[in-house]
Amino acid sequence: MTSRDRVHAALNRLPVDRLPVWFWFHPEISARLARDLEIPPHRVGDAMGDDVRQAWVGNNFAMEGIVHEQEGEGHTDAWGIEWVREGGFNQIKRSPLEHSDEAEVRDYSYPYSYTEELFASMTPVVASEGRSFIGCDISPCLLEMLFRVRGMEQALIDIAGAPELSRSMLRSAANFSLHLAREACNRFSLDWLWTGDDVGGQESMILSPQRWREMIKPLLQEIVQVGRDHGLWVAYHSCGAIRPIIPDLIEIGVDVLNPVQTTCPGMDPVELAHEFGSRLAFMGGVDTQQLLPFGTRQEVFEETRRLIDMMITNGGGYILAASHAVPPETPLENVYALYNAAGVSEEEIRDRAAAIRTEPTTKSTGVMQ
Repeated sequence: MTSRDRVHAALNRLPVDRLPVWFWFHPEISARLARDLEIPPHRVGDAMGDDVRQAWVGNNFAMEGIVHEQEGEGHTDAWGIEWVREGGFNQIKRSPLEHSDEAEVRDYSYPYSYTEELFASMTPVVASEGRSFIGCDISPCLLEMLFRVRGMEQALIDIAGAPELSRSMLRSAANFSLHLAREACNRFSLDWLWTGDDVGGQESMILSPQRWREMIKPLLQEIVQVGRDHGLWVAYHSCGAIRPIIPDLIEIGVDVLNPVQTTCPGMDPVELAHEFGSRLAFMGGVDTQQLLPFGTRQEVFEETRRLIDMMITNGGGYILAASHAVPPETPLENVYALYNAAGVSEEEIRDRAAAIRTEPTTKSTGVMQ
């Protein structure tokens, strides 16, 4: 049985009326769910019955794992990136190399000395070993990491006008991602290694597919291989229109693709499952632009059931998830309808929330819910 066969079997180990589920919520809707369920926001995923437990150990921890209470609050991370909370999320205020010359760029060092602090967020995750599917997120790994430290505009200028400098920066980013991947695989009993970069835009890829294959693919293959060498499934995240490189991702050993942004060209989840489902598992595909915020509860349930049926019929493994974070304007009844479509009733959710209320209070530690 191949690795992809095993991931298909594992992710679909539950009966069709209990599909694996993992949703990410905008902070505002997490807060609303927490109030409705009378539990802390960081326990929402536990109450909903999400099957995956995962934490950020790469730069996504700095973006999503550090939560500021007020708009305008911010921090500087171990990479030297300045962040500020805007619209409920941390956004980049300043990239450390955006105005640096070539010598300064080549001298830039990734935060190897912060390894212990970065991996601390995995402590509550591994406590769920045996009860949940355990992952470690080392993303962003390559191109998106370059955008963060150099600034997206300057990074693209470099790629076009100073490709050797860009290759040097990508090599440095890859080396740090390889460090995180090896440490994660050696330290923890994982089910998968989570990698990725946002390399797709709304209409096409940020780099041409050929440029991606030349500059990104060989480095990504090295990172993916770490997980495969440890007998793990490897997940890859990229928003946007990435249809042209899906065969490449399969070729280098990616097992699971997320999030399947349905509004982008070529990213219809049913079509992708029909074409690639025998070789690739998918996570995502529930529309967050129209269906979740504006559909009725019944429409959400019926469309989600249709998606589940088609993904399982045409493909292999499938994890029910949204094509992006569930937006803040989504009615709570639609959230419960989503889970109900996967076989998780609202009654079960409220029972788990009641059990959580009897536990000692704990603080958020960067676990992805």
